[in-house]
Amino acid sequence: MSDGWDPHVHVEVNLVRAGKDVRNLLASMFGLVADLPAQVETGCGRRVAFAMTSPLPERVTCLPCREYASEQHRRFADQLESLFRMSPGAQLTPGLDVSANDAAQAAARYRDLAERFAGRT
Repeated sequence: MSDGWDPHVHVEVNLVRAGKDVRNLLASMFGLVADLPAQVETGCGRRVAFAMTSPLPERVTCLPCREYASEQHRRFADQLESLFRMSPGAQLTPGLDVSANDAAQAAARYRDLAERFAGRT
């Protein structure tokens, strides 16, 4: 249930895992696509219509959600870097079809998103 009218644009609480890239990956793997939810929990703890969320820092107006998103993107970048440090010098990480260069680029994208949500760029 919604918390009532709220003029702000928020971020979904599962913003790193709920993006279009994850949906596209699941669709390509299983050939099925789940319906988008009508309402979602947000980084600030509210429940709002999915249409009132955005993964783009420039559109999010809820300050607690911006802080939440910045921290989540920073943590995910740290996790990516940690995962790929486990196999230094390897062209591919064991068990994953991802090169170290691809992983470094992904971590850099998430760090950039964290900075944009924090308003530092």
